[in-house]
Amino acid sequence: MSLRFLIAPNSFKGSAGAAAAARAMARGVRSVFADAEVIELPIADGGDGTVEALVAARSGRIEQRSVRGPHGEEVRASFGIIGDTAVIEMAAASGLTVTKLRDPRRASSYGTGELIRAALDAGLRRIIVGLGGSATNDGGAGMARALGVRFLDAQGRELPEGGAALAQLARIDLGGIDPRLSQTEILVACDVDNPLTGPRGATAVYGPQKGATPETVRELDAALARHALVARQATGRDVADVPGAGAAGGLGAGLLFFTPARLRPGVEIVLEAVHFEENLKRADIVFTGEGRSDFQSAMGKAPAGVARMAKKNGVPVVCLSGGLGKGAEDLFAQGVDALASIVPEPMPLEECMARAEELIESSAARVCRLLRVGALLPQMPIR
Repeated sequence: MSLRFLIAPNSFKGSAGAAAAARAMARGVRSVFADAEVIELPIADGGDGTVEALVAARSGRIEQRSVRGPHGEEVRASFGIIGDTAVIEMAAASGLTVTKLRDPRRASSYGTGELIRAALDAGLRRIIVGLGGSATNDGGAGMARALGVRFLDAQGRELPEGGAALAQLARIDLGGIDPRLSQTEILVACDVDNPLTGPRGATAVYGPQKGATPETVRELDAALARHALVARQATGRDVADVPGAGAAGGLGAGLLFFTPARLRPGVEIVLEAVHFEENLKRADIVFTGEGRSDFQSAMGKAPAGVARMAKKNGVPVVCLSGGLGKGAEDLFAQGVDALASIVPEPMPLEECMARAEELIESSAARVCRLLRVGALLPQMPIR
């Protein structure tokens, strides 16, 4: 009877997408176990690569729209459609990778709202929004504007875009909000548990990587606190301390305030969407992987989610990683049975990234050779 492999990696960021990584692992497996049954099921955790992984796994399609970028520039942004579901990565419209500027005081999530509106226009009433990689710190105010919400100062004037302007927020007008939202299921895929404000909030933790100085962090944190107060008064929802409210510059909170959104760990949403557990029941072993495994990996990243579900079903898991950092062993407690680096010898990072698919394939083959040796052990006397 041939072995049955379930191949479910995350993307190796900057070098190999999840689908490419899955194909490379499958090639490595078949080079050793030619008659193996191999199921390729690329996954993600809600961040970069979520659209690609879901579209590849569910034979969906990609749509493109021109939207407003973080600083008003035109951005050609993609989103996925799988069946009756739209899959949106906020980073595609409002991320660090689509703008050259680093100004979290003025950056807006408006383009993300435009993608949500495009999904509604397409007749879709189930939307998955992946958070991560944002250039913004506006508490989702820009997203809400694109869906008809108005943010006003004490004189009733529209506030400018960006998080800094929220310090002057006096009233939120919900009268023009898109009525289709009330008939739409919105799942927010999030892999962090930060609240909106405070020392673990959106600004303090993620603001510096977007260009915020210590002074700007204090300014924007206070502005988000004002935003939370006025939004709570307008919506009757108190969400600032909900785990994940601070994700993507506070977009998590904005979605909870202004849409019928539910925040869930991103990898759980993705695993459900690709029918992971159903495929798992046909597998003897799972290969997963990511660009780097360290202490953060056990905190909701894709390999941890894969391993927890596999452990529940009694299926062993091997994680292949571009690099193993401090705390990677924490994955063992999540259900990973073995860790392996894809890098066989010291080499420059640039070379590793350029050769990622080749290295992933070779690593998968090496692990399979060890599995073959392991299969012989019961026949050998062990002293």
